[in-house]
Amino acid sequence: MINVTKTFLPPLDEYIKYLEKIWDTSWVTNQGPLAEELENRLKEFLDVRNLLLVTNGTIALQLAIRALDLKGEIITTPYSYVATTTSILWENCNPIFCDIEKNSFCIDPANIEKAITENTSAILATHVYGFPCDIEKIQAIADKHNLKVIYDGAHAFGVKYKDQSLLNFGDISTVSFHATKLFHTIEGGAVIVKDEKVAEKIFLYRAFGHLDDEYFSIGINGRTSEFHAAMGLCNLSRVYDFIEKRKKINLMYKEYLDGTPLSFPVISENIFYNYSYFPVFFLTPESMLSAKQLLSENGINTRRYFYPSLNKLPYLNYSECPVSEFTAERVLCLPLYNDLGIDHIKKIALIINKSFNLK
Repeated sequence: MINVTKTFLPPLDEYIKYLEKIWDTSWVTNQGPLAEELENRLKEFLDVRNLLLVTNGTIALQLAIRALDLKGEIITTPYSYVATTTSILWENCNPIFCDIEKNSFCIDPANIEKAITENTSAILATHVYGFPCDIEKIQAIADKHNLKVIYDGAHAFGVKYKDQSLLNFGDISTVSFHATKLFHTIEGGAVIVKDEKVAEKIFLYRAFGHLDDEYFSIGINGRTSEFHAAMGLCNLSRVYDFIEKRKKINLMYKEYLDGTPLSFPVISENIFYNYSYFPVFFLTPESMLSAKQLLSENGINTRRYFYPSLNKLPYLNYSECPVSEFTAERVLCLPLYNDLGIDHIKKIALIINKSFNLK
């Protein structure tokens, strides 16, 4: 079986060295020294000021919404993982779906302003597959209407826009460190916050709202463990190597799929991209499903990132987002991970060519 992704695990002896530190201190959770070290190293790596580790990327979104005191309506994208929408619902806000751009897969700023009402408190947009939203247009709209901006950057670790981390934009950016991600801590995530007072709120929120015997606010347990931090410390120094390997795989896919009726996202010149995913766009849902089925029959696992379009979730009132719905019916993500071999890439491309009756 060739899976759509594969978790990178560092050399075991390297991880064991961190385990020995944990055994020496008997400090396994509650913001231990390894978690502190990873937070500091991530701030340096990403060149961000306020970064807080949390248990996962979904908790990161929920903490962001809560810390910004958002109420009422949050304008968001229908083309993302379901956690983007359910985080809004979980915090008792109402997701208002705004359709996406045809080429970037990200929320379309041209549609955002039309969706703003007196009940709108924020925009929550996703950097889909790590491709940046139009952050300048979104910020201009937010400034005009006094709205907060949260970016779901689950896919955006290591991505740079005009030479700075994409996670630096918006009032808050969140990121996932799930085992399937480019950089992972097995389970985990982070919140990157522009305002220091908001960062202080999240610091308390993730630890039940208290410091020792002093209680300041409500809170949850959003802290990471030393074991997860240890995995992150092993992996962080390898991120640029991961990106380079994935870039080569990306180029090989495009070479071997040349001549098919598939199309691929275009990476603009002012972006340093992380190659987290390899989405391909089919002309019809039928051709996509045919290729997916043939790949599955040959032991190759692909994923429909993202299907269905979230405006069609059965527990929500339907609102029309034709571009997102059209896209969700036609995109398939092919296997992409650090050690995916050229023979596997050729095999995948050959099967897709066969699905189109091409040699």
